[in-house]
Amino acid sequence: MAVKHLIAAALGAALVSACTESGDTAAASSHRAGEKSPAASITLPPQQRDSAWFAQAQRDLGAASEVVIDNRPGAAKNIILFVGDGMGISTVTAARILAGQQQGMSGEEYQLSFEKMPFAGLIKTYNTNQQTPDSAGTATAIMSGVKTKAGVLNVAEDVPRGDCLASRQRPLVTVLELAESRGKSTGVVSTARLTHATPASTYAKVPERGWESDDALPADAKENGCVDIAAQMVALEAGNGIDVAMGGGRRHFLPVSVTDLEGQPGRRQDGRNLVQEWQQRYRAGGASAVYIEDQAGFEGVDIAATDKLLGLFESSHMRYEEDRGNDVAGEPSLSAMTATALKLLEKNSDGYFLLVESGRIDHGHHAGSAYSALTDAVEFARAVQVAMDGTSAEDTLIIVTADHSHVLTIAGYPTRGNPILGKVVTNDSHGEPEPAPATAKDGMPFTTLSYATGRGFADLGDETDADVRYELPAAAGRHDLSEIDTTAPGFHQEALVPLAGETHAGEDVGIWARGPGAHLLGGTNEQSYIFHVMARSGALLPH
Repeated sequence: MAVKHLIAAALGAALVSACTESGDTAAASSHRAGEKSPAASITLPPQQRDSAWFAQAQRDLGAASEVVIDNRPGAAKNIILFVGDGMGISTVTAARILAGQQQGMSGEEYQLSFEKMPFAGLIKTYNTNQQTPDSAGTATAIMSGVKTKAGVLNVAEDVPRGDCLASRQRPLVTVLELAESRGKSTGVVSTARLTHATPASTYAKVPERGWESDDALPADAKENGCVDIAAQMVALEAGNGIDVAMGGGRRHFLPVSVTDLEGQPGRRQDGRNLVQEWQQRYRAGGASAVYIEDQAGFEGVDIAATDKLLGLFESSHMRYEEDRGNDVAGEPSLSAMTATALKLLEKNSDGYFLLVESGRIDHGHHAGSAYSALTDAVEFARAVQVAMDGTSAEDTLIIVTADHSHVLTIAGYPTRGNPILGKVVTNDSHGEPEPAPATAKDGMPFTTLSYATGRGFADLGDETDADVRYELPAAAGRHDLSEIDTTAPGFHQEALVPLAGETHAGEDVGIWARGPGAHLLGGTNEQSYIFHVMARSGALLPH
């Protein structure tokens, strides 16, 4: 029976009952007085009450109602900040669907690990001088609580990019430094170079993000006392320095005279071997400082006997998740690095601060490879699950967010469960033996995912290194995909505007949180607000 018929029947019964018990005169008098009749009882029909969607929502509501909010400043002994570089809302949605489809589901109903956290909101990402941001300015906002220009790390917004003297006069203190000052252990884990914008934002202060090693420092910067990012990491004065750092970027720690185990030369022009300097710094104080650079070294780490851990697994960035098997020396996954970092950091009874970045989500997008970006995002979600499983919401604040978005779109009215990396097949194709992809006005099929900017289409088959795309000319615009497997690792989506690489986007990004202070991240906030939630929850700011 239709709902309106149920309501009409119920109201009719209520009216008959009221007239029988009180009489027409009393009912009319009550109506004249403006009083309401008793509310009619409504019974939900079986198709609504017994719906799986209805039942799931009721379970979710019950779980949400049981969440206990700890609003005390300092209630978070530990803080873990996860940054999916370039992980905008469309990336989260597409990664969710891909992860679900990898497990045999239609995909849309799936939830990534962090999407199950009890609190969520939106973050505004613009830089002080750019509507669509870069990672250095956004990372600075997160780490220091102050928005600043694109391209600079932990210097005030009035510092001109590349101005060494001005940057030395206007530095900003980071949340990692504050954690060190409170006696906490600290860690930085990334699939990008440790000297890249987001990981470097935890410890470095430079007016140019490109100053990763001394070979990039201009003469005037050297003359005015500016220090490159890698050297700043090794010599960090706050507390006792970073306790665990794992990622790529080996070339910025080694001199040009040294060739690493994978045959790649260092880039330092000053002759310094920063790996050796790092070891000497801590061993001189009696600490066990362990350096690793391959999978075997990673697997051989004795956490109980290790005080400081430095892992540099690639000359540049680490491999894409789907490309790790091709690494010469072998390298760990992001989730494995996260697990090891947590084991080392939790040895400190005073707690810790840990940044975990999936840097190659961003790089996959820049190369126009949704496959690479999304598979790295799925691995990122696994790393978050490791942290959720290995910590308690009672004393550990976990925050998951992105520094900015990308111009990835999800469009075309594909049917439910259509492969997220596939060509669009609409509901109109149901019933056919082999549903045919929908065609555009040009008569050609098209994919659910595409980019607004970038190098555009490429069909590289089973190639899992998305960066190979840069060796080929741009091919923006429409292409006939009829015989192309668009779900293959080497397929690069079409792009509308031809550029050297796909660009960031300017819309808000999501933020998800669990633990003490997590509820403070609801609503829509400036990116710089994240720092203040972490500082309050961990009681990190000076009294």
